[in-house]
Amino acid sequence: MAERDKAKTMETTLSSTFSILVKSLLGKIISVPVSLDDTVLDLKMKLFALDSYFYPSASRLIHDGWQLTDELTLRHYNITSNSIVNHVLRPTGYREPEFHLQSGLPGIASSIRMEGGSAGVTSIIEMKSYLAGITSASAEEIQKWPQSDVPAEERSCCCVRQELQEVRPEIDNYIPKKQNIYKACLPGPGIFQCSETGLVFEVESAAGIVYRYATWSTHLKEADQNVWVPAGPLFNIWALPGTVQAVHLPHFICLSDVDTSGCSIAHFEFQKMTIQQPTKVMAFSAVLKNPSFSLLGVVWRKLRSAISLPMHSLVLIFQQLSAANTTLHLYLIPDDISVKQAIERQEMSWNSKLIPKPPPFSPLFFGNRYEVSCNTKVKIRPEPHLPFCYKSPKKQQFFVEIYIKKMAEEIEFFIRDGQNDTVVWRASLRSGDISLLRNVSKTPPGAAFMKKHKTELCSRMGQLSSILLNLRVEDVINSEEEEEVQAQNTKQKKNQFLLDLAEKKGPKAQEKLFQVLQMKDPFLVEDLENS
Repeated sequence: MAERDKAKTMETTLSSTFSILVKSLLGKIISVPVSLDDTVLDLKMKLFALDSYFYPSASRLIHDGWQLTDELTLRHYNITSNSIVNHVLRPTGYREPEFHLQSGLPGIASSIRMEGGSAGVTSIIEMKSYLAGITSASAEEIQKWPQSDVPAEERSCCCVRQELQEVRPEIDNYIPKKQNIYKACLPGPGIFQCSETGLVFEVESAAGIVYRYATWSTHLKEADQNVWVPAGPLFNIWALPGTVQAVHLPHFICLSDVDTSGCSIAHFEFQKMTIQQPTKVMAFSAVLKNPSFSLLGVVWRKLRSAISLPMHSLVLIFQQLSAANTTLHLYLIPDDISVKQAIERQEMSWNSKLIPKPPPFSPLFFGNRYEVSCNTKVKIRPEPHLPFCYKSPKKQQFFVEIYIKKMAEEIEFFIRDGQNDTVVWRASLRSGDISLLRNVSKTPPGAAFMKKHKTELCSRMGQLSSILLNLRVEDVINSEEEEEVQAQNTKQKKNQFLLDLAEKKGPKAQEKLFQVLQMKDPFLVEDLENS
């Protein structure tokens, strides 16, 4: 009888959610609903939603003597409804060891067995929320570019973006995968839009919701790809059941003359996809009432005819600051913020700078090729034609390289539809755009800021441990240099030592320090800039 009950419990666990207990060293115990197919990172996200104390990148989870690896599932660790998982904060200067927890988790001094080497960052402390939006414009902002200079007969998209109350999420920079985890702390009843992702939540009371991007290629099976095409980002969302009355999931289909019956929402749970019908399809989002959260994203049924769907799109132009003369990278992508952010991260690693330009004024079509041209002599490589398609944010996106040997006062660029030779986008690149960026490459604004305000920063700069951590992650300083800074006996001396160290390393190091400070204490940066 006991064996039968045990088997029944296991069968239920395999096909549904169940609760486990997570216990911190401070004695805090939280019950968390999970499933066997949840990854360890999913569990960390749920903890973060329940309590901001549990920052994912600051957390180590331990079960049965093993430190849990973020990418593996709870099934891998045989975690069931009777399991207790222990939570430990990563200490300052922590380095991932390879040793074994001898008997449970009696205290911090207990040793921990690692599986497969390092599974995360070296040390995370004092992870705080910060105000987002300090880099380039969001996709929503780009979409609002005025197009009064575009002839009315050329403007074929009449979609209008809904104006909603924005909320700036807490952002935990999940460093091992360079992937952000967002937490929206909604203050009360209302409709709120995340300023970073475009997600919209309708709630009736204060709520905490945690989410991150996921990739379609990982979850959408090949057979399903023959029927459904991704029409927006895929999100991994978690909130307490009943917290959210409706979620608005972003999509990039232009609804002008489109049959919205092809719009659906893909819901991935227990390694299976179910298709749900949206409550309402809006210009830039699909609404799902009373959602059950896990992996959610908008998909569109593929048309059997040769007619393709019209898409909202973005044109992203970057200047390579370290290249000779003027070298640009031009991308043509669907209006998907996750793809845009992935491109920005890649280009920043190539020492590039975004040159903001408006989006196309006409919808584009998957499968079509679009030609990039210019009113003056430039070199466009590898060829002036760009295919327009959806590619996972994890993959390298298509772009053309534009080489301008002699920059004129103003150069006009065009993108034409290869099917009918109609212009779908035009923009001017002015010499002022380029000269400003060249100045940035020679003297980064952050370095100038650090030099100008060094005296004030010595006395006013805070959150030093968190700043040092980020500088270590970016390889600006090493552990020995971090210890040297911390060894100073006053806050002012610590700040002075760090500022001197960055100055000795050069403008790039000062620029990195400025970016971290801008992230950690934007109000201090703004106050000093306005002084």
